[in-house]
Amino acid sequence: MVRTMSFVRALLRAARAGRHTPQPSPGLPADEDLLLDAPDGRLGPALVAAAAGEFAGAAELLATTREAAEWENRDRYTMRLAAFAVSRPDWLAAWLAAAPRDPDALLVKAELAIVRAWGSPARAELLREIAPLIDAAASAEPADPVPWRIALDHARGTHAPHTVFEALWAEAVGRSSHHYGCHVAALQYLSAQWYGSHRECFGFAEEAAADALPGSLVRALPVRAAFACLAAGTTGAPTGRQSPPELFADRIDAAADLAIALSSAYEPGDPWPAEVRNLLAYVLVVRERWEEALEQFGRIGPYATAFPWARLDDDPLGRFTELRDEVRRQVAARKPGRERNPAGIRVAPLGALGRPPAPVPGRAAGVPGAGALGKPGRSRSGDHYA
Repeated sequence: MVRTMSFVRALLRAARAGRHTPQPSPGLPADEDLLLDAPDGRLGPALVAAAAGEFAGAAELLATTREAAEWENRDRYTMRLAAFAVSRPDWLAAWLAAAPRDPDALLVKAELAIVRAWGSPARAELLREIAPLIDAAASAEPADPVPWRIALDHARGTHAPHTVFEALWAEAVGRSSHHYGCHVAALQYLSAQWYGSHRECFGFAEEAAADALPGSLVRALPVRAAFACLAAGTTGAPTGRQSPPELFADRIDAAADLAIALSSAYEPGDPWPAEVRNLLAYVLVVRERWEEALEQFGRIGPYATAFPWARLDDDPLGRFTELRDEVRRQVAARKPGRERNPAGIRVAPLGALGRPPAPVPGRAAGVPGAGALGKPGRSRSGDHYA
């Protein structure tokens, strides 16, 4: 299907044409200081050790998260370690050989299996074969919600019916009622792209956000629903009818407002909400809320994330910087005495944002294993295999 060039891609063209303008605004890190999917201070050393073939650092890290019930960190670290193991299977094999019943190694093994299967044309068939690995991870640590997040993703990939999904969801929230990763997995299952609808997706996200604790990333779940709706563009809209982004415009803006409030609860440059802030900036750009988008780029600091920018093309960090520059120009153009729209952008209708392409490789922070996070079918925080 031939689709109209998206508004975001129009902005990117204008940004490239306007590279002569000054770099960047005060409070925004220089391009060379940006990092893509940078690991935190605990994961970084474990990845460096893993690059040297050592698994003790990763084992200690995941054991700490398990013993302290740090389920959010455990989920993030598991995805990153599995992404590393995609290109270094010998590393995980050595860990499993030394500790075949280690609940942490079994968790990474289950995540790695689903990541590999997800990138295959025979995805559903391969996923069905690895169900025992997920069961083993869940049995090894019954209190851990992360295997149930993996199970929710597995259910989506195997076309499991709603009854199966609902049973898995009950198991997940019974272990951690506000676990962000489990909520993201459920939201994707309920999205119009998979087995639900935009209305169902927004309803789930808004109810979960209302029930979430202050500062919980679950409060940003509606902005993920907004992103899914914007990504749908005009797909499925009959001629003369409103597209999904037009039909749900008020809920999209309300979702952005809620995510702005959550972002404000964290210090600028805090890496913990970085992905939420990157996603929020994207939504604000599409909604042409320029000043608020610029504020979020400032709050992001140096912590760019592959999601959602990898949905645009093969250079997520490049897209991040180009759109950040374009937002800065748009804000400057709206100040008194300045010419509006200096880049000559024709503002596209809201429904012009077509479904973005699948994630592809991009630049990454200089830590072993980080580069795998931008490749098709690879695990990334927030994307959950897309």
